[in-house]
Amino acid sequence: MYDPKSLKAEEFIEHEEILDTLAYAEKNKHNAELIDSILEKARLRKGLSHRDAAVLLDCDIEEKNNEIYALAEQIKKDFYGNRIVLFAPLYLSNYCVNGCLYCPYHHTNKHIARKKLTQEEVKREVIALQDMGHKRLAIEAGEDPVNNPIEYILECIDTIYSIKHKNGAIRRVNVNIAATTVENYRKLKDAGIGTYILFQETYHKESYERLHPTGPKHNYAYHTEAMDRAMEGGIDDVGLGVLFGLELYRYEFAGLLMHAEHLEAVHGVGPHTISVPRIRHADDIDPDAFDNGIDDDTFAKLVACIRIAVPYTGMIVSTRESQKCRERVLHLGISQISGGSRTSVGGYVQPEPEEEKSEQFDVIDSRTLDQVVNWLMRMDYIPSFCTACYREGRTGDRFMSLCKSGQIQNCCHPNALMTLKEYLIDYASEDTRQVGLKLIEREIDNVKSDKVKEILRANLINIENGKRDFRF
Repeated sequence: MYDPKSLKAEEFIEHEEILDTLAYAEKNKHNAELIDSILEKARLRKGLSHRDAAVLLDCDIEEKNNEIYALAEQIKKDFYGNRIVLFAPLYLSNYCVNGCLYCPYHHTNKHIARKKLTQEEVKREVIALQDMGHKRLAIEAGEDPVNNPIEYILECIDTIYSIKHKNGAIRRVNVNIAATTVENYRKLKDAGIGTYILFQETYHKESYERLHPTGPKHNYAYHTEAMDRAMEGGIDDVGLGVLFGLELYRYEFAGLLMHAEHLEAVHGVGPHTISVPRIRHADDIDPDAFDNGIDDDTFAKLVACIRIAVPYTGMIVSTRESQKCRERVLHLGISQISGGSRTSVGGYVQPEPEEEKSEQFDVIDSRTLDQVVNWLMRMDYIPSFCTACYREGRTGDRFMSLCKSGQIQNCCHPNALMTLKEYLIDYASEDTRQVGLKLIEREIDNVKSDKVKEILRANLINIENGKRDFRF
């Protein structure tokens, strides 16, 4: 039986409930009256159930779809304004004991270059990232208890936080590693991580087990219940995601929203972020070998419907997507993107030779961070390097209450402008700097509080004079 409060994976992600949801959505995709009522509910900015959201996803009435896109864009503005948070992945090791059929790190791949960063190499990678201007990282590693034990991950986190190079500093480390124990999640929490991210890959249990034939990741329940263990271990910001293309996207959409509902029902805090990666080519992985790929129009609809259904969550799109695709979905709900990314182990210090490729997937958007920042600002977005909420303890239910009420913008908007000013002075090209300074001057006027505006102006001058790391 479906039970969002259950701690058993097959009860809060219940197969028959998903099938019933998909049948309901198919039956009502032309039901204009029902769709109107769901949109009215969505305009309250409280989110939607997985069943209501599935109807919007299936809707094929052009007029209603235009309303869906417009509402998604407005909800995104209401919760996140015109800020786009920037980050970069840092691959620590591609050693892995799993047999995942969609990932080149699978243990049977004997020709991919296997690499693991030493602490000195971690330091060099971090300095390279700091010299680009990054303040927020997402560390990645394959699952290998011998080569990548939790002690190695913790040591890398400590190294990352310890490095201060010129004006550079990594202020938030998010972690994307395999499902683990409550004890290990406590260790990650004590190490000062930001968000714990784990992609489900697919919520379809039969497909999941087929796609993960060997290794500890084969255990569907252990993987799907990881977020509950993470929260039990004290991590209050968690990030969900599926790998679109492995299974039918409607099934994944329903399962993803059910997982968000489960976290809300059990812990009172939904996902801090939701990622929407699509399967891409990599080493011995051909995405065309999978039957469930989705086109850009479907991808955009998914982003819009997730934004409407889970209005408070941060939504992430990576450099797996093209500039054109990323530009489209920024309007529909995306609030975080990567920039200048490398998906290889050690790829920031120097490009890899062809015979030593260690990439997890091909990067489609290969622009530099400066180019991405410039592009965002020319569309009137504020590139944000802010990590203030995490460092001020505004995480978990504290962040969610501020986000859902809209009060978070009182902090996020000025914080984004201050971190952008840091970037412009320390790292930007001359053209990017000039575009950014004009943007900041315009955006100061959008700060509602006169007192905050006064402090902001003073801090921006202090940044020009060499001081750093101001935050509300």
